[in-house]
Amino acid sequence: MNHIHEECGVFGIYSPKQADLASDCYYALFALQHRGQESAGITVNERGRLRTHKDAGLVEDVFTKDVMEYLGKGNMAVGHVRYGTAGINPVQNAQPIVVNHCKGLMSLAHNGSLTNASELREELELNGSIFHMTSDSEIIAHVIIRERLKCGSIEAAVSKAMDRLDGAYSFVVMSSTKLIAARDPHGFHPMCIGTRPDGSIMFASETCALDAVGATFLRDVQPGEVVIVDKNGLRSDDSHVGKCDKSLCVFEYIYFARPDSVVDGSSVHMARQRAGSFLALEHPCNADVVIGVPDSGLDAAIGYAKTSGIPYGIGFIKNKYIGRTFIQPTQSDRENLVRIKLNPVSATVKGKRVVLVDDSIVRGTTCARIVRLLRDAGATEVHMRSSAPPFLYPCYFGTDVDSQENLVAWNRTVEEVRDIIGVDSLGYLSCENAHKLAENTAGFCTACFDGNYPCTPPKTPDKTRFERGVDE
Repeated sequence: MNHIHEECGVFGIYSPKQADLASDCYYALFALQHRGQESAGITVNERGRLRTHKDAGLVEDVFTKDVMEYLGKGNMAVGHVRYGTAGINPVQNAQPIVVNHCKGLMSLAHNGSLTNASELREELELNGSIFHMTSDSEIIAHVIIRERLKCGSIEAAVSKAMDRLDGAYSFVVMSSTKLIAARDPHGFHPMCIGTRPDGSIMFASETCALDAVGATFLRDVQPGEVVIVDKNGLRSDDSHVGKCDKSLCVFEYIYFARPDSVVDGSSVHMARQRAGSFLALEHPCNADVVIGVPDSGLDAAIGYAKTSGIPYGIGFIKNKYIGRTFIQPTQSDRENLVRIKLNPVSATVKGKRVVLVDDSIVRGTTCARIVRLLRDAGATEVHMRSSAPPFLYPCYFGTDVDSQENLVAWNRTVEEVRDIIGVDSLGYLSCENAHKLAENTAGFCTACFDGNYPCTPPKTPDKTRFERGVDE
């Protein structure tokens, strides 16, 4: 696995009384840190007064003791961790976005990628809107505000805005008195609802964030649903539900989500084990040990071992103080970090025929370096198994796969990829079995593997499309 960037993570909480919700956001964002490491932010609502802090960096670096004291207590809060799929400045594009307008205050935290962002932004700019960011999240805020000027409530404005938004989005909106969650009609990315005995209600990208703040999972937000919580409790607008076939990003199960999360009713841990089991049936191998690439390849490796009958072993020790390799600024930086991030356990692999399971193969360079580490540690054979099908097409819905020429499987046979990464054999999960990973889902988006896009791709897919020069 290398150079696949993740989604963002969002969290929102409503409390019937003043409470230390900044700390709740902090712990929830810590649990969601795997979804984005570029920037982090929290907005706290204290009786209609919003306090925000956001900056580039990890959660523990952005939110110091002084910052947490500044954010203080409130009855609502929203938080965000970001990896940007549009806009390249991590400070400028940090969220939540805060808007102060004649109909009141609003704070928004968004996960996803709009496919009609360019058209919407051009229309908004020609009608006088001024943008301070270069991400499509600000476009959503502008569209909601435009609708709010014509609607009687913020939830009605969110629902009307959804008529204009195409592509992938799961977001939380906080007004002076309400907390609202919305999920696009395709359901590309997850959003769930949790409750606590103290009466708090919260929204989160993954259930692991609910666990982190002592909440109980209530249910998922349905694709197309708008869920509102205020002093009168929880209610829903389902006017957009059922408009599209469900197309949850399959990579939520393969890589993005934490294994202890439950996404749309299915355990991520079990889905990854199921992927490994399918791999063992599709691509059997004569070997002595099965190992996984930490962390997202471990569950699939366990599944492969159980089904194949080949013993599972710990093949790598991961340095837990180094971030994921793909967030480094250059490819050479990412490759050099592999050596200090992963160290092979020679006692497991020396003199052994090894099945190496990873979540996916993207560019192939990191895989090749990992394979060399195993051979240097004494592995006699290395057989690579990927718990994802080959990446062949760009993704336009929040996963940063936007250039076919950089995908190692594009225009190459399996044998050619095998030789590039230096393994004795190579096997990918089939697209057919990728659709069977979860027990309780009606449909997946697998467009990055098969080119079958659930909705029309953007006309201008470049993630830097809003990074304009002077006088342009």
